[in-house]
Amino acid sequence: MAWSGERLLWFALRVRSRHDKSVSMTLRNNGFEECLPLYRARHKWADRSKTVELPLFPGYVFCRFDPHRLIPILNTPGVIDIVRAGRTLQPVDDVEIADLQALMRSGLNCEPWSYLEVGQRVRIEDGPLFGLEGLLVDIRKSPRLVLSVALLQRSVLVEIDRDWVSPCLSPQIPHAPAFSAFIT
Repeated sequence: MAWSGERLLWFALRVRSRHDKSVSMTLRNNGFEECLPLYRARHKWADRSKTVELPLFPGYVFCRFDPHRLIPILNTPGVIDIVRAGRTLQPVDDVEIADLQALMRSGLNCEPWSYLEVGQRVRIEDGPLFGLEGLLVDIRKSPRLVLSVALLQRSVLVEIDRDWVSPCLSPQIPHAPAFSAFIT
């Protein structure tokens, strides 16, 4: 949905608990480009267990819109506010959203993960996430990649193949990357 030639930016919307999917659907039905990354988890109840789809970033839905036209966004049922620093809206980096969308298209298993900021840069050289770059650290017994949204200081863990990763030429990055990679 474009307005008056303005560049549309991605923002993180804070939404009411358990309203992620309904907010996402309402935004989409109203013509906005939205992104609600989901993962599959096995939940057990006393009488049964079931695989369910849950938001990777509970309480947040990403939406692309003109930052000068907030009323349609803020009037969406379930939206609490737009993530900001004081009164200033804080956009999410387009690359971070593109990385999350690539992850969702890949069909790889993923899960929420703790946010990280430091480590050695790596590049994914093969597989469905080819071309993405991140940080290398040792963790667990299987290779993992962590995609991060710096603004929310939240991350997503996805299983990858060890052979997909090679080191980047730049050794360290001082600020939070678009995502981090964990390899063991």
